[in-house]
Amino acid sequence: MDVRKYILSGLRKHLWSCNSGIGGVSLGNAMLLQTFRRNSTALRCKNRLQSKFSRCSKHGSLRTITSDYPSSTNIHNHVQLLGSLYPRDDYTNVTSKILSKVGKNLHNQKYHPLWLIKERIKDHFYKEYVGRFGNPLFSVFDNLSPVVTTEQNFDRLLIPLDHPSRKKGDNYYLNRYHMLRAHTSAHQWDLMNSGLDAFLAVGDVYRRDEIDRSHYPAFHQMEGVCLFSNHTLFAEVECKDSCHLFENGFRTTNKQESHTLEAVKLVEFRLKQTLSKLIAHLFGEGLEIRWVDCYFPFTHPSFEMEIKFQGEWMEVLGCGVMEQQIVNSAGAHNKIGWAFGLGLERLAMILYGIPDIRLFWSENELFLKQFQVADINQQITFQPLSKYPCLTNDISFWLPEEGYSENDFYDLVRSIGGDLVEKVTLVDQFKHPKTQKTSHCYRIVYRHMERTLSQMEINVLHKNIEQSAVQELGVEGRF
Repeated sequence: MDVRKYILSGLRKHLWSCNSGIGGVSLGNAMLLQTFRRNSTALRCKNRLQSKFSRCSKHGSLRTITSDYPSSTNIHNHVQLLGSLYPRDDYTNVTSKILSKVGKNLHNQKYHPLWLIKERIKDHFYKEYVGRFGNPLFSVFDNLSPVVTTEQNFDRLLIPLDHPSRKKGDNYYLNRYHMLRAHTSAHQWDLMNSGLDAFLAVGDVYRRDEIDRSHYPAFHQMEGVCLFSNHTLFAEVECKDSCHLFENGFRTTNKQESHTLEAVKLVEFRLKQTLSKLIAHLFGEGLEIRWVDCYFPFTHPSFEMEIKFQGEWMEVLGCGVMEQQIVNSAGAHNKIGWAFGLGLERLAMILYGIPDIRLFWSENELFLKQFQVADINQQITFQPLSKYPCLTNDISFWLPEEGYSENDFYDLVRSIGGDLVEKVTLVDQFKHPKTQKTSHCYRIVYRHMERTLSQMEINVLHKNIEQSAVQELGVEGRF
């Protein structure tokens, strides 16, 4: 598809008030992605980045962070983490089990499956997007501290104060002002403010969530950002002299109030083509891809990419045109940009056939040695270690009148049961007609990844969960 026709088709859709965007358009190899030109300020920011971040190793003209975090412990009424003390307050809900995950840096452990997929993505961007002198255009940061401020995690991304993603029940707070990052998007503003136009940020992120084979409270994300000036965005467009990034317009389903439609459509095109090429690089050509319109506070328009996997559509990443207010506040007033965020575990589970997210934390040599390959692009099919039987116990209790959160219970179960817990499911809930009290019944599935569990040891563990639920969550046991 010709870029000019692509933009014109977007203009026609805008005039006809069509809300569908270009979600159904197949991008293919219709256009060569424009060579991204790093802004001169990005070159001047290297010294600042070197002093701001930890030890760096050069890769061409880029800097990839590679140092390790120190260990973490709790002392008295403070949380000690990564060399700093954070006073506890009414927001503190981080557990010792979660703190033990900080600093593992699975994505930086050579031959770990998360390291492999990170390196494959990094290698793709290094080779696909280069400057006129052959230097890679995307800087890569993979050891930024997972401790961020709530301002970094929420405010700078325009996440409203009443947005559900801020809830204590969904995050791990060190205190009211500091937390374990819930997404790598928390670093967008700082990196743009340092002068970078194109970068990838990789790291461990933490969320309180349900418990099953595809969810874990600590997982890994990759953030991608690319900014364009008027010159770099329209360099290959015939009518570039009459094209502009900004206007005093109004917000629609297709664009922000300050963006011209032709700029948005071209940024959207380049974003989707970049991600389509990445997925083709990882999974091969011919994979079915579709785009779904969605909402994020920090991008508009926003999209999710879904791929056809084993006959079903699976969401693998979110992306969109960055909210201009974020770009402006970071000091890049004359630029427009795209951003994406993807989960490394989700991609690795599909790519390597890993059935359970807990396996990524395994230190079993039988697991790790399967990924010790000479070529990061070598095809690997995970061979199950063994299928040990599961044990299932139920737990029922009356909820307190207020203050109960399912994620609090999931976190308690995870803290006590650790990786022995495969899944927790709410199987029944009941409201007493006279007392109006609500009862929940949860089914907990226990399975060890490397040996057979005994019913006796699980009974002891389960009893501990029952007692702790009463003491810590204020529930009334029905056991």
